[in-house]
Amino acid sequence: MQSNVAQLPLHDKFWAWFEGNKKQAVYGTAAVVVVGLIVWFVVWQRSESQIAAGDALSNVTASQMDPTSSRSGSADAYLKIATEYPKSSAGARAILLAAGSFFTDGKYSEAQAQFERFLREYPASPFTGEALLGVASCLDAQGKVDQAIAAYKDLTTRHPNEAVVPQAKFALASLYESQNKPELARNLYEEVEHAAPLTSFGNEAGVRMEELLAKFPNLAPASTNAPMRSDMK
Repeated sequence: MQSNVAQLPLHDKFWAWFEGNKKQAVYGTAAVVVVGLIVWFVVWQRSESQIAAGDALSNVTASQMDPTSSRSGSADAYLKIATEYPKSSAGARAILLAAGSFFTDGKYSEAQAQFERFLREYPASPFTGEALLGVASCLDAQGKVDQAIAAYKDLTTRHPNEAVVPQAKFALASLYESQNKPELARNLYEEVEHAAPLTSFGNEAGVRMEELLAKFPNLAPASTNAPMRSDMK
């Protein structure tokens, strides 16, 4: 014969269980509430931290745009934000801005270190392409030609969909041109001109390509509309 509890309606069954296991139920409910409060606090704190980080970054950026203020120490100000608000979107942007500030000041090795730091700490960021271009540009600016070429090529081949690829190809073409590799340079200039026709570097790529063709006529593609020779009529 089945027990009396088994014959009760569902809500009565639950109440019968609760009466028999009141202490465990109370503890379980309290645990759920505590966990919920912890999750809520973490989410709230993260949101507050993101807001604070964004405000701090905006303040530093605004001060740099003030023509009456000195840019001295701007990189350090950005790095302070990155340290105080790690793993935040504002902290990530602060690292890139610090790297850019170092680069503008001619501190290429410091800039490279920050671009590389960004890639380590934010590998899935949508600004990965900018950081990779930054590393390559720093190597280029330091005269490390072979390493710069490798970095530009890595960006263009492994990350072909990044928005900065045309800039990387233009810089790579310039390095090939300086190494007296006009054919490689011409091909890249042509790719840049087609990929970014309305940009300054796209227009510049077209000019550089024309200059190369004037200097090396053999690089011009064979015309498909060449006049027919008289002996072939």
